[in-house]
Amino acid sequence: MTEQEYDALLYIETVGDQKWFNPSSHYHRYEPTPYAALEELASQYELKSSDRFVDFGCGKGRVSFYMNHFQQATVSGVEMNEEFYQEALNNKERYKEKHHKGRDDIHFHLGLAQEYPVHPEDNRFYFFNPFSMPIFMKVIHNIVLSVEASSREVELILYYASEEYTYFLEYQTAFELKEEIRLKDLYEKNPYEKFLIYKLNT
Repeated sequence: MTEQEYDALLYIETVGDQKWFNPSSHYHRYEPTPYAALEELASQYELKSSDRFVDFGCGKGRVSFYMNHFQQATVSGVEMNEEFYQEALNNKERYKEKHHKGRDDIHFHLGLAQEYPVHPEDNRFYFFNPFSMPIFMKVIHNIVLSVEASSREVELILYYASEEYTYFLEYQTAFELKEEIRLKDLYEKNPYEKFLIYKLNT
């Protein structure tokens, strides 16, 4: 399906140019994960209905709605831009109206990623290069503290991961690379076109 067809299926609006730019070098320009990449992820990486999936830098909520619809996970999107946050809420209203979701399993949080209060059951965390290394390090630190307070299995899902991110995880944390999911056709031309799954060793 095309990007537009996926949006229509989910009854949301996430396609189109993203016109907001943050003057801070710590926050990168928002760009939604391509649906084709999400297809590949979903075909090889299983989420359960008991999982709580967090998307940092969620924008209009595309990844959150996709994972909720196709893998039935409870999802939380974290977004610092108020305009995108409002669009995510509008998408949520349309999505729930169309799909008649009985339980409130989609949440959006307006605020900085490093200030997101990690829920004691959050266990899957998604990153598409949303911010600089200092913020990424703080977010990872918050996740680890949360696991120390409430023990559970935790995994990170990184798309188009920077070398800084992966070096930090592999050499300065207890996370270990569990799986690499390469995107068909794209990876051969661009080695960043892949998902990296990191598991926290506790």
